[in-house]
Amino acid sequence: MKRFVLPVIAASALALSACASLAPYSAQTGPGGQGYTEQRIENDRYRVTYYGVGAPGPVADFALLRAAELATAEGYDWFEVTQRWTDGRPDSAGGVRPSVGVGYGSSRYDGRYGRYSSSGVGVGVGLNFSGPSPTSTSLEVVMGRGSRPDRPNAYDARGVQDAIRPRL
Repeated sequence: MKRFVLPVIAASALALSACASLAPYSAQTGPGGQGYTEQRIENDRYRVTYYGVGAPGPVADFALLRAAELATAEGYDWFEVTQRWTDGRPDSAGGVRPSVGVGYGSSRYDGRYGRYSSSGVGVGVGLNFSGPSPTSTSLEVVMGRGSRPDRPNAYDARGVQDAIRPRL
């Protein structure tokens, strides 16, 4: 029986974790779906959001990629992230996460008919089968032409595309 239970648990965990994963880079096709959206705020300012599932890092990269694509499509050379919001858990990748608990207890009984004393130690192992959870990154960006400003949140639009696209 034990030989059967562990493979079933492992297969269930893999199936659950495969249920939701980051979709290929694309525009969002419907409410609640994965992909990017953008909103023009001013001629040179956009809000770009990428909705995904799983670890926040790749989702943030996709938001940067979309901002870079918008900048070059509009004829700009660089963009600067003026505000950034990330929504989702830091451990959004999900999967099987084991936990271990140890407990100790004792009791003593001095009753009418004698003494009784006991103690015990327990060890438990729990598995969390939650799959990847939704996460999103929103960027407000200002775009510009010419030399990129020497600020930490300013990006060369073509450089970002060259760095992120090969990883898709």
